[in-house]
Amino acid sequence: MFADIISTVEFNHTGELLATGDKGGRVVIFQREPESKNAPHSQGEYDVYSTFQSHEPEFDYLKSLEIEEKINKIKWLPQQNAAHSLLSTNDKTIKLWKITERDKRPEGYNLKDEEGKLKDLSTVTSLQVPVLKPMDLMVEVSPRRVFANGHTYHINSISVNSDCETYMSADDLRINLWHLAITDRSFNIVDIKPANMEDLTEVITASEFHPHHCNLFVYSSSKGSLRLCDMRAAALCDKHSKLFEEPEDPSNRSFFSEIISSVSDVKFSHSGRYMLTRDYLTVKVWDLNMEARPIETYQVHDYLRSKLCSLYENDCIFDKFECAWNGSDSVIMTGAYNNFFRMFDRNTKRDVTLEASRESSKPRAVLKPRRVCVGGKRRRDDISVDSLDFTKKILHTAWHPAENIIAIAATNNLYIFQDKVNSDMH
Repeated sequence: MFADIISTVEFNHTGELLATGDKGGRVVIFQREPESKNAPHSQGEYDVYSTFQSHEPEFDYLKSLEIEEKINKIKWLPQQNAAHSLLSTNDKTIKLWKITERDKRPEGYNLKDEEGKLKDLSTVTSLQVPVLKPMDLMVEVSPRRVFANGHTYHINSISVNSDCETYMSADDLRINLWHLAITDRSFNIVDIKPANMEDLTEVITASEFHPHHCNLFVYSSSKGSLRLCDMRAAALCDKHSKLFEEPEDPSNRSFFSEIISSVSDVKFSHSGRYMLTRDYLTVKVWDLNMEARPIETYQVHDYLRSKLCSLYENDCIFDKFECAWNGSDSVIMTGAYNNFFRMFDRNTKRDVTLEASRESSKPRAVLKPRRVCVGGKRRRDDISVDSLDFTKKILHTAWHPAENIIAIAATNNLYIFQDKVNSDMH
């Protein structure tokens, strides 16, 4: 029933392809349609390009644990030839997939008939040159490599290095570095597992390579801190180069402080100068040159601060929201509840709440900004904080690398919105 719930969304490096993974272990790839003269509006429409089963449910007999097939993350590799490649991972196993197109088939073999069966050699009296004939386009997806047995705990993130040769995978307590051509071994570069598990105070929640410097990576923790590590300094990066942490305001301290400060996502800006993090109530922008505090903090849904008790009881307080940069690093986006998602313009400091739902998202309709009111006077279209639907949550979002096209996963629906000339999202 829940197999088609989308669990990750990722554009490739050109934005022409968009991949989604779901709880049923499937990957669906969408391709952007080229603009046609007859239908100029069709530019930007994404159609299904290929669907394949990436992971199957497994069973760990040593630990008597089921390993679910849900796709936790997808990362595209930079394109090096006509084929596309992507990494997909569930809790334990990372796979490298190759996506190729075929629109020609060879015909006129000498030793095989049309069905591919070998001919009787005594019947072959003349030789002919086989020819390539056009055929309907076929998209073929083939598994190239399987990277298994690298993680004891659940994998929460994978990140491809800018050297295009290596990638890293992170679980709750360790980060491993893999070579894309080698499946039987990886190098452990971070290990925060204490000798006694009772001394465990934090876990790794996300990690990412720097977009330009292949020696730098960052990982975030459940205590709200970011650690920037340099692989040139040591083989094991347990000692970080920089620690980014905001001092806690004692006046705001509560039972929920540690839970809501846990970082659920971290993303380097395209420029490599900034980092974007998401915790339960805020998104923050950090400058790599300033560790003491974030340079910008944006409230995503501050009206939930008074509701933390009920959000703890229904487990929503543990939801892991992702965040995204636009192509020029000037706008940031993240999800919220009630199928709302938020955008913050870093230059104008304006922000907007939009809704991804079937009612509001008719094709080519303009999205109307939404407002949540906490009490007091309500405007006509405002929604009360008490009537928010916490089962409808936008955890996974992606932004086209160059254009104002965004992909929003709302449970089992994928919404793609495009900015037409002005600042209204369609």
